[in-house]
Amino acid sequence: VQLQASGGGLVQAGESLRLSCAASGRTFGSDAMGWFRQAPGKEREFVAAISWSSGSTHYADSVEGRVTISRDNGKSTVYLQMNSLKPEDTAVYYCALGRYIINYSDDGRYNYWGQGTLVTVSS
Repeated sequence: VQLQASGGGLVQAGESLRLSCAASGRTFGSDAMGWFRQAPGKEREFVAAISWSSGSTHYADSVEGRVTISRDNGKSTVYLQMNSLKPEDTAVYYCALGRYIINYSDDGRYNYWGQGTLVTVSS
């Protein structure tokens, strides 16, 4: 499985971005796709996740209400719509895929990772 993340860029505070993550190779209904981010000098943190089969979604408290994760099963693509962006959202965003995940925020449960896409929010 390969993951290709895209959609990052430079935006001003308050603006929006939509990130995409396209999965190639074989995926299963038991899979879940997550988005994580890593800001300079900080540890990687969970942002959101979605189940391929059920579509159930999970969000970090820090982005709840501003971020929406969605999927297009036909395109094997997951999206992360981010609104009302803040300078503290600046980070490299990574998509990841895992199977039989219970704790979606645990990055150790994800087996495949995309290359990351940089999001920069200016104040």
